[in-house]
Amino acid sequence: MVAVHWQPQYTLTPSIARNLMAIEAARAVIEHIALPPAVQVELRRRARLRSTHYSTRIEGNRLTLAEAEQVVEGKRVHLRGRERDAGEVRNYWSAMLRVEEWATQRAELTESLIQRLHGLVDRGGRARPTPYRDGQNMIRDSESGAIVYLPPEAKDVPDLMAALVEWVKQAEASRLPAPVIAGLAHYQFVTIHPYYDGNGRTARLLATILLHRGGYGLNGLFSLEERHALDLMAYYRSLAVHPHHNYYEGREEADLTAWLDYFLEVMRAVFKATEREVHETEKERLGSTAVLAICQ
Repeated sequence: MVAVHWQPQYTLTPSIARNLMAIEAARAVIEHIALPPAVQVELRRRARLRSTHYSTRIEGNRLTLAEAEQVVEGKRVHLRGRERDAGEVRNYWSAMLRVEEWATQRAELTESLIQRLHGLVDRGGRARPTPYRDGQNMIRDSESGAIVYLPPEAKDVPDLMAALVEWVKQAEASRLPAPVIAGLAHYQFVTIHPYYDGNGRTARLLATILLHRGGYGLNGLFSLEERHALDLMAYYRSLAVHPHHNYYEGREEADLTAWLDYFLEVMRAVFKATEREVHETEKERLGSTAVLAICQ
């Protein structure tokens, strides 16, 4: 029996608290460095490109980072046999732009918005909102074919998604830290697996929009997707919070502390790396300005 309300089980451990403090410290530093608009635009473009490439790569996309860049820039590139990969990259790039737009507008997080987001990811810019799946799906091991995860039945998906959206609203109203909200929402979305395809990509974008809404967008200068992709086994292991593959046999009420610890550790590492990148960019810019002044 599916609960109407979702109440994630987790503990705010010392490790989680340290990560939250480090994230906050990095955010404060980055926000106080006033980079010129043109420099911010370029850093944002590069971060968005990495997010697009690595999030689609997690799902098996075969394009290189350079090829993905050519695709989003609309350049002619020979990708015979990889047209679907190019389409996934274009769709994710468009979805990221829309996520940033929604976050700026403070668009309310609703099931309709999530369905629109999945439509962008799955079919592109002109796609209609995607209805939830109407049948069972599952995740299998690519080599053995064994079932790795069996999500909830289709009949339970609408109630579970409604409960997720309601929990996010309540969590934001109670001022739960945005990184915690984003991490838990990411987990629950992929656990519900409301679509036949595109669940991982949509979950990662959902986390991104929640971070932006909560003041942790860093002006779009970071990429969590890259860090997930570079240690994919850690990402998958952290999502598998219970040894049983059936949602109803453990995942439904699992303790999410380990997942949240992983998510916030990734976020801390990414925010610190972004802080270093911004510092280096500012140092180079000031150095170039000083050289020009001397030459004049």
